[in-house]
Amino acid sequence: MRTLLKNAREEKGIKTRELAQLLGIDQALISKFESGSRKPTKEQVAKLAQVLDLDYETLMVAWLKERILYEIGTDELALKAMILAEEQIKYNVSFVRKSISKNLQNILNEIDALKTKLNQFRQFDSFRIAQALELEYTFESNRIEGNTLTLRETDLVINEGLTISGKSMREHLEAINHVEAITYIKQLMERNFPLNERELLSVHNLILRGIIPEDAGRYRRVQVMIKGSSHMPPQPYIVAKEMEDYFIWYEENKSKMHPVILAAEMHERLVTIHPFIDGNGRTSRLIMNLILLQNGYVIANIKGDYETRMNYYKTLETAQTSNNKEDFLLFIAQVEKECLERYINIIEQ
Repeated sequence: MRTLLKNAREEKGIKTRELAQLLGIDQALISKFESGSRKPTKEQVAKLAQVLDLDYETLMVAWLKERILYEIGTDELALKAMILAEEQIKYNVSFVRKSISKNLQNILNEIDALKTKLNQFRQFDSFRIAQALELEYTFESNRIEGNTLTLRETDLVINEGLTISGKSMREHLEAINHVEAITYIKQLMERNFPLNERELLSVHNLILRGIIPEDAGRYRRVQVMIKGSSHMPPQPYIVAKEMEDYFIWYEENKSKMHPVILAAEMHERLVTIHPFIDGNGRTSRLIMNLILLQNGYVIANIKGDYETRMNYYKTLETAQTSNNKEDFLLFIAQVEKECLERYINIIEQ
């Protein structure tokens, strides 16, 4: 792999300093990659393939080979272990492919092509673009839950600190809290913190802070019903066990599934458990978007208009009551695709 990188860089006439700037890393790391003394991350491999016009699959296979050899070395049992690992990988790949429809796979392919394109424009990202899109996300996510602040009013509350006449204190707090929760999940992503129960409860605490303080960051202790849905969430005494299983499932599947599918699954599974007295939808969408951001995608902003909201609820209820998640996964994938397209269009302009 190190030869591939060095030859490709020299053929394109790019200096190590220039390549480091394009990747947003220290120049010394490029030299270490090329000497073999340091291995790039998976994300860095993807960026290197784009910048150096290398075939992604070829580079990734070389990277994986070196990782495997580094881990197992020359242990005499390594070959037996590799044979067993090959069988398991084949099984996992086969299982994942069977569980994804052709339509869904096509959208995932389009999403990944858009993500690759977006990575080429990352240097043009700006705080103002992110701020504007996050404002829209706060507006739409709260709108889904019945908040009546307009986009402009949401902006005035968050960025100007104004109070909107005729709007409740709760609606003001929902806007402020949601922005703080976005900031929090971005910090988790940037610091590479793992998704676990503590972080999820912290997100929920931010969502309900000052609104229902006694229940903020705590699992519900009463039975609840979901308005307009036939799905009945589990009894409160088994919520803790359901959440334990939720994170076990995440750990078992986070490296096996496409990130968009993983994010959608974590959203659906959390809102189905409905572990909180309030704020389940907002928290579920934030967890979904944390996973997307961790994997280099953009925030999937589900709109709060009537048609989109009804489609969202319908596909979600189908997943909850008939054990058929296809429509919901397609819905989330389509939202992510549209958000990627919009993000790229903004940056290109």
